[in-house]
Amino acid sequence: MTKAVYFIGIGGIGMSALARYYIQKGLTVAGYDRTPTPLTRELEAEGASIHYSEDLSLVPEICLEPTTTLVVYTPAIPGDHAELAYFRQNGFRILKRAEVLGNLTREHKGLCVAGTHGKTTTSSMTAHLLHQSHVGCNAFLGGITKNYGTNYLLSAESDYVVIEADEFDRSFHHLTPYATVITATDPDHLDIYGTEEAYLESFSHYTSLIKEGGYLVLHTGLKMKPRTQPGVTTYSYSRNEGDFHATNIRMGDGRIVFDLVSPLGNICDVELGVPVGINIDNGIAAMALAQIAGLTAEEIRNAMLSFGGVDRRFDFHVRTPEKAYLSDYAHHPEELRQSITSIRQVYPGKRIVGIFQPHLYTRTRDFYREFADALSLLDEVILTEIYPAREQPIPGVDSELIMRHLQKGVPARIIRKDDVLECVKQLDYDVLMTLGAGDLDNYADRIAMLVRQS
Repeated sequence: MTKAVYFIGIGGIGMSALARYYIQKGLTVAGYDRTPTPLTRELEAEGASIHYSEDLSLVPEICLEPTTTLVVYTPAIPGDHAELAYFRQNGFRILKRAEVLGNLTREHKGLCVAGTHGKTTTSSMTAHLLHQSHVGCNAFLGGITKNYGTNYLLSAESDYVVIEADEFDRSFHHLTPYATVITATDPDHLDIYGTEEAYLESFSHYTSLIKEGGYLVLHTGLKMKPRTQPGVTTYSYSRNEGDFHATNIRMGDGRIVFDLVSPLGNICDVELGVPVGINIDNGIAAMALAQIAGLTAEEIRNAMLSFGGVDRRFDFHVRTPEKAYLSDYAHHPEELRQSITSIRQVYPGKRIVGIFQPHLYTRTRDFYREFADALSLLDEVILTEIYPAREQPIPGVDSELIMRHLQKGVPARIIRKDDVLECVKQLDYDVLMTLGAGDLDNYADRIAMLVRQS
C-alpha cells in the first residue's frame, strides 16, 4: 500500500500537478528540485516537503521505506542523480511521470491533447469546459490556468481526466486515451527522434493506443497517418474544412465570435474569452472533446466565454488603447508564426516588436532558418542568448544564426537577457511581445511596469 510519493523534479509544471493530486488523496508528498520557485513554494504551502540539494539526509524518513513509497521522476533528471540512483539501488517502485499519467488514463476516461503546439491551451480549455459543466473532470495541465490559478483540477465524482499528452521522450506512448486531439505534427525534439519521419511515426503509434470505441480528432492537413479503428474525425479553423470547423467568424472591437459546425451538433455564437485568432483552432478542438464527453451547447458556449487563458500563453500584462504587452511561451517556429499572426489580427496596422529568447541549442540548430522566417513577421526583432535548459552549448550555434537569416529590412539586434529592461525603455512599439519557453518571463512584471509608464 502506497503511503508516500517522492518526486524528483517536483517543481516541474507537469510533476507539480501530480504532486497536487497525491496531496489531495491524503498521501505524504515530498520531493527534490534544483531551485525554489513560486510553484514549489505553493506546493510547500499545500503540504509538500521539498528540498533543493541532492542530499538523502533531507528526504523525509517515511519516503525511505521501499515497500510503501512510490518514486516519480521526469526524463529531464540526469541518470546519475544521487537520489534517483539510491532509489534504484534499493528496490523502490519507480515510475516516470508519464507512466503515472498512463495509469490514470486506464482507470478513467482520458481526454488527451497531443501535438507539437497548442497542447497547453487546448487541454486547459477542455478542462475548463468540463469543470464548468455537469460532467466535471480531473485535469493535469502543462500551464497555470488563469481561471483557477493552478495546473490541476479535482473532481471526485467525474470519470473524465484531461491530460496534456507530451511527445518529448515519447512520453505519450504510456497513455491509453478514450478520446484524443492531435493539434499539429511540425517536427520538434529532433535531439530525441533524429528525423521527421521518426517524429511522425511516434504520433502514428500514439493513435494505436486509443481505447476500443474511443475517438481521434485530427487537425486537417497533418502528415502523420493514424493507426486506429474507424471513426477518425477532423477539425480545422478554416471554413468548410474538417468535420468540426468554424463558420460565420466575426472579429472586431476586441471580440471574436463564430459558429461551430459539428457532427455532434452545431453551436451558434461562440465567443472566445481570450480573443486571438489561434484560439478559434484551439477552441474547436476543445469543444470537440467536450461534445464527446456529453456537454450541452449552453454549457460549452458559457464556458468558452469565461475561459481566461493560461499563464504565458497569449498572456496580456498590459492592454490599453495606447499600448499592449503580452508574453507567450512560443518556442517552435510554427508557434511563433501563429502567435505573431494572431496578434496582427487583433492589432492591424500597429507596430509590433518582439523579444525572443531561443530555447535549446539543438532546436536552434535544427530550425534557425524557420525561426528567422517567423520572426520576420515582426516590425522589429530583439534576440537574447539561447536558454540552454538541459543542454550543453553546441559550437557555432547561437542567436546570431537566427539574426543572419532574418528577411532584409527587418531591424534586429542581440542583447544580453540581463539588459532586457534597459532595452525596453528604448524601444518604439504599439504592441510588445516577449516570446520563448525559457526564463525571460521572470522579467514580465517589470516590463509591464515600464510599458505602463511609457
